[in-house]
Amino acid sequence: MGYIKLYIIELVDLLNDMAPWLLLGFLIAGVLHVFFPQKKIEQILGAKSTRSLLNATLIGIPLPLCSCGVIPTGISFFRNGASKGSAVSFMISTPQTGVDSIMVTYSLLGLPFALLRPVVALVTGFFGGLITNISDIKSEPSTLKSPHKGNNMNNPAKSPVYRMLNYAFVEFLQDIVKWLIIGLLIAALFAVVIPDDFFSTYIKSNIIGMLIILAASIPVYVCATSSVPIAAILLLKGISPGAALVFLMAGPATNAATITVIGNTMGRKTLITYMATLIVGALTFGFLVDNFIPGDFIMKGISRVHSSHEHGLLPYWLKVSSGIIMVILFANVYIQRYLRKRKEKAAPSDESKKTKKTQTMKEFKIIVKGMTCGHCKMNIERSIKQLAGIEKVSADVEKGEVTINADNIDLEKVKSAVESTGYIYKGMII
Repeated sequence: MGYIKLYIIELVDLLNDMAPWLLLGFLIAGVLHVFFPQKKIEQILGAKSTRSLLNATLIGIPLPLCSCGVIPTGISFFRNGASKGSAVSFMISTPQTGVDSIMVTYSLLGLPFALLRPVVALVTGFFGGLITNISDIKSEPSTLKSPHKGNNMNNPAKSPVYRMLNYAFVEFLQDIVKWLIIGLLIAALFAVVIPDDFFSTYIKSNIIGMLIILAASIPVYVCATSSVPIAAILLLKGISPGAALVFLMAGPATNAATITVIGNTMGRKTLITYMATLIVGALTFGFLVDNFIPGDFIMKGISRVHSSHEHGLLPYWLKVSSGIIMVILFANVYIQRYLRKRKEKAAPSDESKKTKKTQTMKEFKIIVKGMTCGHCKMNIERSIKQLAGIEKVSADVEKGEVTINADNIDLEKVKSAVESTGYIYKGMII
């Protein structure tokens, strides 16, 4: 019973430490979404030049997108005329950080890590794109075109303030809430079960620690924000700052789905460049941090989740109230999902009121790999819906299935529509 109580205390403390900075980060994300939409981004990515690579990297650093949202967005840029190098720069730099994760990094890991993350994202993103352009000189432009232009996520019928707040605290939160909660739960568990001297006792070499963390991070999905509390706890348990940085880089930017999608849509050569840049960059910067930055300087910045909060940067009442607001926002996401599912289940009863043509339409189901969030669902549905003869499209992220209502469908066109948004078409369910 004592472990359960201690676990709950750790979990609440972590949430309260992160909540004020999460809320601020989400708000900035909403501002970026409304006033700096995808259409503007596409206009400045340009061709194969160092300037376009730098633009793509600088654009990607503050954007609050993790790998599941970054990959289709980056591929969309590529389909709309951006160079492959620019797309790779964007896809490397963006998932490593974002305004929300920078805020949380500052709150839990201190100023050194909050500054390191965007610098590392800038360097790795730029050089990843540069290598891609150099190795891709003879490549041909993609024959697939994006079925949509610009950013259709903004509803012009609504005021900018409404769209900003709705994206920040509803749409964006829907994309990361699952992984954010998982990250908090894992971090609190690590705090309770891992002895404080575990890493310093059993893993003597910093290099070995980095390699172990890298191997564990590559196939597993963890968003930039949810990686922070885990890294904070691992640091407090004795892992080296360099190994923590490796986790903060490789965890958000790589996972099995991302690797598969990039290889399928942009080619094996691009995938090798993408992975090599992240792996070499993570190990290089991890080594530099461990050997050239004093460990005491790094550790002083870490928020001590075991200690009292009265000496913290923010007042305790603000942390607690922000934590309560975050719990309410979490609950709202799942309530909205439940209500939406109920509405979808009730939808067939409304079909009887439609025309005879709609009633007699056939239902097709296809398998799509790489969907992990609401952003993915929206991209897939919008892309397929624009094909001629399609009446209704519904994507199920959890099952990896897409249901299409139409008189008939051209599977080749459906496959092209799916792959143009960066996902993997695996065929029709018979």
